Amino acid sequence: MRGGEYGVELIFQLAVILLATKLAGDISVRLGQPSVLGKLLVGILLGPSLLGLIERTDMIDHLSQIGVILLMFLAGLETDMEQFKKTGKASAYVGVAGIAVPFGLGYVSGVLTGMPSLQAVFLGLLLSATSVSISVQALKEMGKLQTREGATILGAAVIDDILVIVALAFVMSLAGSDVHLGWIIVKKLVFFIVAIGVAWKGVPWMMRAFARLKISQPVVTAALILCFAYACFAEYTGVAAIIGAYIAGLAISQTDYKHEVVEKTETIGYSLFVPVFFVSVGISAEFSGVMDNIGWIVALSVVAIASKLIGASFGAKLAGFGWGSSLGIGAAMVSRGEVALIIASMGREAGLIDADMFAGLVVVVLVTTLVTPPLMKLFFSRKNQPKSEQLQA
Repeated sequence: MRGGEYGVELIFQLAVILLATKLAGDISVRLGQPSVLGKLLVGILLGPSLLGLIERTDMIDHLSQIGVILLMFLAGLETDMEQFKKTGKASAYVGVAGIAVPFGLGYVSGVLTGMPSLQAVFLGLLLSATSVSISVQALKEMGKLQTREGATILGAAVIDDILVIVALAFVMSLAGSDVHLGWIIVKKLVFFIVAIGVAWKGVPWMMRAFARLKISQPVVTAALILCFAYACFAEYTGVAAIIGAYIAGLAISQTDYKHEVVEKTETIGYSLFVPVFFVSVGISAEFSGVMDNIGWIVALSVVAIASKLIGASFGAKLAGFGWGSSLGIGAAMVSRGEVALIIASMGREAGLIDADMFAGLVVVVLVTTLVTPPLMKLFFSRKNQPKSEQLQA
């Protein structure tokens, strides 16, 4: 009976999530904002902090993880590879500057609030993290994913992930955690060497081999196998799963099966898994006890938003973008998302932050995620950019 009751509850929650996200997305668009903003806000509304219709369960977390993986896989499939190749320098500028400024301001903020030096360094690293999963959806809605700006944002996210995780491994080793920096770096190198090697020859071969099988949906099945395999391998080697999924998408985008995979994966992802991911971001908010530290949370939220916006925008400007595009790129890098939440959890387990600070950081991460879509909408709007920067794929 218990299993049946649990199954009915899950089915009810999925029905509520799908209905609420579609309605909230529509309302958001009618108000002139990206639909993803409405989907994030409805997650807060449905979650334990307000209506309590949706609870965070292991099953919701698993479906959410699949959702963000599929979202980044689709981003890889829809990335203009020629633009991506041309934006390596710009991505490096945005990624490095988008880490340096948040790290510096985060460290100073920690010291000014009385944190020990190592704890302040950890705070700086946490604020340096970026998760572009929300930004990807906003880019798609604004028609910016297959542009120079979109390619720069996605490339910078890969660079950001590598640098922050390597630096985090060093800090955790200083904190006494059983972390070996050299091994971390070796595993990352192994991932990229193997991932790129397989993408070059193995991915096209596997897609052709599956296409010949006498089974239903062989092409999209092969694509999903590659997507999840890349994501799993990335996670195992210390690279974010979403980066692995993105690279898998890039590899398949160079084959003749790109359009079929995009069409069918969008149907799978956006009909179920991606809406669950958006809602899960909102339901993770925990507001109990927040008022006790509201001043610190507000101040750190301002630092988190401004530092990433300034740093990444400065990097984009150095790379030759105009101010409209530079600020739009900076806005896309503001969201800390699930990457920062993972880092915060690691810091809590290592004793670098306590339970109250962890709760406050969760709220800060949520704030950065919520402000990202409207900021992108503001800075990427046509009236803020000269015609030469409104590149379309």
